[in-house]
Amino acid sequence: MISQWQLRAAFAQRLSDMYGREVPAYTTLVEVSREVNEDVLRAQGADAERLGSISRVTAERHGAIRVGTPEELRQVARIFGALGMHPVGFYDLREAAASAVPVVSTAFRPVDGEELARNPFRVFTSMLTPADPRFFDPDLRARLENFLAGRQLFPPELLALADRAEAAGELPDADAERFLQLAVQAFELSPEPVDQAWYATLERVSAVAADIGGVRSTHINHLTPRVLDIDELYRRMTERGIEMIDTIQGPPRWKGPDVLLRQTSFRALAEPRALRTPDGNVISGALRVRFGEVEARGIALSREGRARYDRLLARVDDRAARLPHADRAELARALWAEELPDSEQALAVQGLAHFTYHVVPDRPQGASRPPAGLHDLLEQGWVRAEPLVYEDFLPRSAAGIFQSNLSDEGSRNHDQQGAAYDSAWLSDALGHDVLDPFDLYEEQQNRSLAQVARELGLDAVPG
Repeated sequence: MISQWQLRAAFAQRLSDMYGREVPAYTTLVEVSREVNEDVLRAQGADAERLGSISRVTAERHGAIRVGTPEELRQVARIFGALGMHPVGFYDLREAAASAVPVVSTAFRPVDGEELARNPFRVFTSMLTPADPRFFDPDLRARLENFLAGRQLFPPELLALADRAEAAGELPDADAERFLQLAVQAFELSPEPVDQAWYATLERVSAVAADIGGVRSTHINHLTPRVLDIDELYRRMTERGIEMIDTIQGPPRWKGPDVLLRQTSFRALAEPRALRTPDGNVISGALRVRFGEVEARGIALSREGRARYDRLLARVDDRAARLPHADRAELARALWAEELPDSEQALAVQGLAHFTYHVVPDRPQGASRPPAGLHDLLEQGWVRAEPLVYEDFLPRSAAGIFQSNLSDEGSRNHDQQGAAYDSAWLSDALGHDVLDPFDLYEEQQNRSLAQVARELGLDAVPG
């Protein structure tokens, strides 16, 4: 029998192998990531594994896929449910991007700490929003919804095997192999000719809309390795002649702890595709939709810490607008130094980030009774804090990556009111609750604090 986590690990590896064949520059990205990680490990020793073992970091991937309808999204949820992955977080990229990116998204991932340690594969999954009149007028919406209703992304056999795996938590060897074959095939780039005129119609609205609704299949849009030094990776990729996007999205590199998520990518490549012209002929063409992303993960911020991060971003935007010739990264570093504590312990004590807490085996010399407060427990050496890795995404960064790889900004009718999509809507569409990532981090932290209180004989340890 093959367990869910083994299915997840095998699927992530096979998807990576397949994507490497389809996009050779991705293989280069993985190679450079591995080199950088090995160099960081040699230079920093155990400190390099503060946010995950090197085996986890090396194996870690997140993928990105795009679907067109709630029904397709429900089917995706069944496939990832077979792998022990749950929808976490709601991301509205329509509001996060200056370009036309008419999608809302969630991320399917493991949620249990042990499952994340075994294999943290996650898939950022975006769904098109045809009901948003800012992007699609009534006629185009009707044509698009009709097109989407007429396609089938996932074969019934795959969905049936997925349901069995989710219900049982495992599959027999032969069924597991068949499931993996069908699942990987579902995300391969289809050789079926693309309707050139229909694709171009959607592309005038948004290249993302065309990639989702202009073809009769789906595909892996990008696959992302994790790296321990994203700035060094960016430099080495550039040295190899790979064209990278202009910036690293997310927090700046600074003297304090890494927090949340930093991302960058190489630019979308023109890939050969068969195109069907209006007169019915099939010609050779190229579409530019897929790219290679890489990420560096930091500590998960609390709700308060995230609110402070968002305020800092707004202040960086304001300063950059007033100082157009200034280096944006330098502006951000200066603000981070002013507004964020530069140590893990200060982040913990101020409640700005999430940690698990553990009793130190040897209690401090001369101490008979532990203090009640977390600050004193940490300061006096009764308890140590281990940072929780940020397992999720940043809508502005995701939109920034999408936007950096678009050839133009598309079109958006600002006179129209946007259609309402939120986490509750997405939960209804999926038939599953979309989990709140902050709740997951808080639960993990609170469980560790409760264990500390039990071991030290305290009534409670406030987080």
